[in-house]
Amino acid sequence: MWPLQRHRAKDCFGCLLKSCNSCCPLLLGCHLKRTMHFLAWFNLLLLLPCFGTTKTCFPGCHCEVETFGLFDSFSLTKVDCSGIGSHIVPVPIPLDTSYLDLSSNKLETINESMLTGPGYTTLVSLDLSYNKIAKISSTTFSRLRYLESLDLSHNSLEVLPEDCFSSSPLSDIDLSNNKLLDIAMDIFASKGQGKSLNVDLSNNMLSTITRHHEKSIPNIQNLNLSGNRLTFVPNLQGIPLRYLNLDGNPLVKVEKGDFTGLKDLIHLSLSGLHSFRELSPQSFKELQALQVLDLSNNPNLKSLSAEVIFGLNSLQELNLSGTGISSLPKTLLKYLPSIKSITLGKDIQCLKTIKEGQYHRQIGLTKKEVLSCHDSHGSVAAAPYVL
Repeated sequence: MWPLQRHRAKDCFGCLLKSCNSCCPLLLGCHLKRTMHFLAWFNLLLLLPCFGTTKTCFPGCHCEVETFGLFDSFSLTKVDCSGIGSHIVPVPIPLDTSYLDLSSNKLETINESMLTGPGYTTLVSLDLSYNKIAKISSTTFSRLRYLESLDLSHNSLEVLPEDCFSSSPLSDIDLSNNKLLDIAMDIFASKGQGKSLNVDLSNNMLSTITRHHEKSIPNIQNLNLSGNRLTFVPNLQGIPLRYLNLDGNPLVKVEKGDFTGLKDLIHLSLSGLHSFRELSPQSFKELQALQVLDLSNNPNLKSLSAEVIFGLNSLQELNLSGTGISSLPKTLLKYLPSIKSITLGKDIQCLKTIKEGQYHRQIGLTKKEVLSCHDSHGSVAAAPYVL
């Protein structure tokens, strides 16, 4: 350290220890630094949680307290009553409970009276997974005014009543691995309209998904419909989706207009569609914001023409691995100005690069970009394609 720097550092250190009235010419800067350091540490103490504290709980349950703030001034309780048995409900829980786990209890029914009591008024997360619940009513969760996360996965639900989620400001709903046959997307419109919502409906028996346009639009941004019985792309028009997963459905083809109204979609997965054979021209025309398109593991998909991907100006990643597509025509690349990576065949990846020797700093000449394709061993897999 230079002498001047050492002197200033020493002065600053002294300034932090002295009163403001006896400081050096660096008083103002040192005082500000001291104040900023103090505030930073104070804020950290306020936000830092303390884990591991336990409290007396309902027999068979485990209660763990999280404390926050300076001097543990704020606390929330996690209650784990999983794997105890169906006799536990209704279970009394502490007043400040934020998380309740009732999973793996062989519960066959769940109703409003089972989720009522002083401790339920602060509930933020509820886990009811791995039970035998076959039915819920429109009022089952009506008193859980602060509920944000609800896990009903691995149950036996066949029908969801209207307005069953409307009373809570939910941001995550897991309904995967049930027996749902059809569903109206409007049931996910809740009072938490400003919040984005993640909905998992994977591995059900869904063959029909409906939308009533006269009703409120649910603010779903992440929707998982994989592993169902959908034979056509459902009408999701107007829903502000960003991620959509349709993997593992018996879809045969995708047609123009199937994705109308999904202007915010950035990730679309159509993988593992073993009956899938056809992509109609301009199938993805409406998806102007799409960045990732996964068409992998569709062995009956043999070709991909330029007309099919027309309009995908924002597409950056295209996955064609595990399909019958082994090469890409040069004309196809003209429609993908933002493409960075294309995967096809068995572990062949094509990355966009600037073609050597083709870029000159002269007026009227433009750089040439190509896709250089290599296999997993780094060997050249195909000739580059000029964009």
